[in-house]
Amino acid sequence: MKRIKVQFEYILKASPTIVYRFLTTPECLVRWFCDSIDIFGDQYTFEWENSEEVANLINDIEDEFLKFVWEGRETEFLSYKMETAELTRETVLTITDFCDPGEEKYYKDMWDALIKDLKVATGG
Repeated sequence: MKRIKVQFEYILKASPTIVYRFLTTPECLVRWFCDSIDIFGDQYTFEWENSEEVANLINDIEDEFLKFVWEGRETEFLSYKMETAELTRETVLTITDFCDPGEEKYYKDMWDALIKDLKVATGG
């Protein structure tokens, strides 16, 4: 079954610089995204409840864009795009991910919960 691309958009009060740090550094990622992480160069090994997933960072524009490709799923990626809203100066974070057909609501709920934790960690 072919997985489908999903996109979610969130507004954060933290600057793109702070959001970027929470997307790329181990001490910040474990505060909202994963249980533990090991970063070696561009390879990120994420752990959730004793399950590991490896992703390679293939595009990194500081404070603007990150794109990871999951090992074993080379046609799928996880990306984060950060933009500053002109009027409010808030950060607009657009997440692109992949899921099985029919799991869109589950993924939306999962990302909503993760971003709620990210907002707490970043101060809004």
